[in-house]
Amino acid sequence: MKRSIVGGLSVAALVSLTLTACGGDDTGTDPAAGGGGGSDEPVTISLAGWSLSTTPEFQVLADAFHEQNPDVTVEVNEYDATNYDTQMIADLAAGSAPDMYVLKNLLNFFTYQDGGQLMDVSDVAGSLDENTNGLDAYEVDGTTYAVPYRQDSWYVYYNKDLFTAAGVEEPGECWTWDEYAQKAKDLTTALAATGSDAKGTYQHTWQSTVQGFANAQSPDADILGGEYDYLAPYYERSLDLQDSGAQIDYGTVSTNSLTYQSQFGTQKAAMMPMGSWYVATLLAQQESGDADTFAWGIAPAPQLECTGDDPVTFGDPTGIGINPAIDEDEQAAAKEFLSFIGSEEAAQALASIGITPAYSSDAVTEAYFGIEGVPTDELSKYAFGTHDTRPENPVSEHTAAVQGALGDAHSAIMSGSSSVEDGLAAAESEATSELG
Repeated sequence: MKRSIVGGLSVAALVSLTLTACGGDDTGTDPAAGGGGGSDEPVTISLAGWSLSTTPEFQVLADAFHEQNPDVTVEVNEYDATNYDTQMIADLAAGSAPDMYVLKNLLNFFTYQDGGQLMDVSDVAGSLDENTNGLDAYEVDGTTYAVPYRQDSWYVYYNKDLFTAAGVEEPGECWTWDEYAQKAKDLTTALAATGSDAKGTYQHTWQSTVQGFANAQSPDADILGGEYDYLAPYYERSLDLQDSGAQIDYGTVSTNSLTYQSQFGTQKAAMMPMGSWYVATLLAQQESGDADTFAWGIAPAPQLECTGDDPVTFGDPTGIGINPAIDEDEQAAAKEFLSFIGSEEAAQALASIGITPAYSSDAVTEAYFGIEGVPTDELSKYAFGTHDTRPENPVSEHTAAVQGALGDAHSAIMSGSSSVEDGLAAAESEATSELG
């Protein structure tokens, strides 16, 4: 997906966007999409979410929709973020799941769809315009089973103040992984000389932090192909950064349950590769005091080489589907909610808190960069607006199992319990067995 920043964008001209402004007198929904706005009977529908105190997007969508549809209340049910899919699959099987639930990424989409746990929402999808990106990711054999509201992309967040203190030049529009690694080492050394114990960069424990970039950027990479030699250079670089002390080692992060929010937010790292969703969290934590106040920006993902093309990164859409067990008299309201989350109004509400919505338009971009605290330097605008975002998870019955094998390899390699070669060989063996 490629987003475009409008030339000459005037941030100062933006009037502060509020949820009320997203409502107004217009419902903004299409009756053809199955909306039930014609009934005066109050309806309450439930939606699954996670980490509600630090992930405001669910309540923002619920409130903005209720503003337009006062007879419909969306009640957000909180799940554990780490075990979300495990708990959701169990609740769906037990008949206790909410009316609607979020598909965090494409990893388990096939499991939900193939198990008959998603309602056909092709009528809603058909009512949305072409600016709603990612709809095709939820289509199977011509039927659509969810609507995306968010489209994440991975950037590198960086602390401008620490770069200045270290005397290290900030990133540019294109930088290579070798340049990224060198900056991490230079930052660590220079900051130590000032008495700071901040590391040059922070890499969280997720396999995405290594494999996501490798799968998006490596020529002919295919996790369903069963051959993973192309991952080796990415792992060798990460291990070198650990060994040099430029980033905290995997074992320490795991053993101490360190969070990426605290590592970057309290200035323990000058850089951090992370998804675009973190913008909203960082803004909220800086406002609440859970994160330090410092100048920061976002840079494009480092590349294998600078070719002049748009920077390649990765990120799955995040969508919402309807539980087929929903009461019949609530189905229309649920479909109307899905129609809303795919609209420009919902996208503006999300953009106003730092979430990158699936719907893209000039108004959405303007709302995003009109938020107090969002960096408005040219590099941050470029990183947000110009990138080739490729899906992290192919939709397949084999995806979850293969990603599980690659996750095991990631843990073994980063913890040092396996060499890069042996870890990837074990993943290839397990994947080959799964793929048949």
